[in-house]
Amino acid sequence: MAVTDPEARLRELGYELPDAPPPVGAYVPVVRAGGLVVTSGQLPFRAGKLIAEGRVGAELDVAAAGEAARVCVLNALAQLKQLLGTLDRVKRVVRLEGYVHSADGFYQQPAVLNPASELLTEVFGERGKHTRVALGISVMPLNAPVQIALWVEAE
Repeated sequence: MAVTDPEARLRELGYELPDAPPPVGAYVPVVRAGGLVVTSGQLPFRAGKLIAEGRVGAELDVAAAGEAARVCVLNALAQLKQLLGTLDRVKRVVRLEGYVHSADGFYQQPAVLNPASELLTEVFGERGKHTRVALGISVMPLNAPVQIALWVEAE
């Protein structure tokens, strides 16, 4: 599938690119080093509030956490657009780093991140296919269920 306009594709899929969320600490939300652009970890903020809180496998199930992961990716895309001016300048999604706030005994981190990975492929086609890290962690900033950082190659 060749995708020429990622932002139009997002709209076709029923998503609206949010405003890029401000950082919640002493860091910048996105950095460019040559052709590599890396976002900081994005939390599932919508309209300035977390859409969910808690540990996956305890307070949240995989489906709710997967929706939170999708929101994290939308926020990461918003950071990229703010820096690049348009998502058309994304040549390739290189890596998705996902951190899942996991209850003891929860081992389905890849399933939580699949909706985020699938969205990137739906939006960018072949250039959205990426490497991935899926880690379970015991605590998360602001009690968020998931956090995602993107690495992309850009024009």
